[in-house]
Amino acid sequence: MTQEPRPAPRRAPTEEEAKALASAIRLRILRLCFKEQLTNKEIATRLGANPATVLYHVRKLVATGFVEAQEARSGPSGAYEVPYLATEKSWRLEQDGHDLDVRQAVIGAFVDEMGQVPASEEVLISRLAVQLTKEGHDRFLERVMGILEEIKAEETDEEADSTRYSIFLAVHPEKGSGPVRG
Repeated sequence: MTQEPRPAPRRAPTEEEAKALASAIRLRILRLCFKEQLTNKEIATRLGANPATVLYHVRKLVATGFVEAQEARSGPSGAYEVPYLATEKSWRLEQDGHDLDVRQAVIGAFVDEMGQVPASEEVLISRLAVQLTKEGHDRFLERVMGILEEIKAEETDEEADSTRYSIFLAVHPEKGSGPVRG
């Protein structure tokens, strides 16, 4: 019986990688360039942003390996265009939430993206408060990450009959909570 290949272990981001991910606009660029090659102009149009500003952010993502330039092509007016594609490197990085800039960027990107989802679309939103031991918390996180890895492994490149979904998950202790003292 053949075993499924195990995903590469996650690693902590370098300082430069963490800085690159500490921007909501860069996180949105990564999402836009996931599975779709987009030029700087196309990215700027979708974000409703200045192309020069977007180019600055794209260059940061290229320099840190989160986005790769693809083969240059001729645009509609015959101008030379370079499309970009996300490498999915960010998925392999351990994000522990300790970097407040990255935390704010992730939440900011989520809020921006949710604001663009039409009210007619089905969106699952859930909040839950639970009290767990350290061991229970660790088991929960292991199971959730296992499910996310499983879903990522099932991902298809087929565009027909498939829909792109965005998943946002945050698990955090409530302010002022800690072990119950008896």
